[in-house]
Amino acid sequence: MDKKGYIEIRVVGNEGNNPLTPDNYDIREIKLMLENIEDILYPGNKKMRPDITYQIEEGSVRNIFKTSLQAVVTFTAIAGMIIDAGSIDGLELPTAKAIENIQDIARKRNYSFEFTTSESENVVLEVTPTTNYERSANLWVDAEFYFYGVLTNAGGKGKANIHLDTKEVGTIIIETDKTFLKDEPDNLLYKEYGVRVIGKQNLETGERDRSDLKLIQLIDYNPKYDEAYLNNLIAKASPKFQGLDADQWLREIRGDYNYE
Repeated sequence: MDKKGYIEIRVVGNEGNNPLTPDNYDIREIKLMLENIEDILYPGNKKMRPDITYQIEEGSVRNIFKTSLQAVVTFTAIAGMIIDAGSIDGLELPTAKAIENIQDIARKRNYSFEFTTSESENVVLEVTPTTNYERSANLWVDAEFYFYGVLTNAGGKGKANIHLDTKEVGTIIIETDKTFLKDEPDNLLYKEYGVRVIGKQNLETGERDRSDLKLIQLIDYNPKYDEAYLNNLIAKASPKFQGLDADQWLREIRGDYNYE
């Protein structure tokens, strides 16, 4: 069984004229906290992530998350990097956005967020109305990307979008023109496609922002392994290699280069 650790996020502030406690900490605040902690702990593909359990306790509002010790150790190190750099620019994008979201809440609600972990006796990170944990906008530029996967959903009441389930990064949501979906004669669902999209890319790290993608082109993608065709090519080529000394041929290809 994997060893467990914990991250505690203590929220200090007021609800109206009353100090913040679990009794007046709104469920919307809890929902945002749950969304952000998942991106902080597991910024990559979340399909196979370890469980995260949650409890809320007194002491202002203590949000306690238990999960894999490895994830807790990693976050403790990341928190130290944030403190040392005074910036979140070097973080993986989901983690940076989650910290940025917490910074936004701190300013709007006049809250302070104190992060502690099972790996440190002290507060490892503090986000307050006066801290400035935001990404540098000039590091992100428009870029085109390609993704490949199975299209699992298409539509939307407000903004139209498609959902593409990829092996590389899990499911991505891509904003799509409603006219494109309306005029598409074929059923798109549960077929393999490539997509050409536009999004943001970090100039320093090359990281791609997958949270705000717009569709440029949908590409039919149906990779096939045709054994009969491959065997036919081998049969055609085989006579040309009859009587060939393979070792001599390799020596000629290598020239004077000695691999031994």
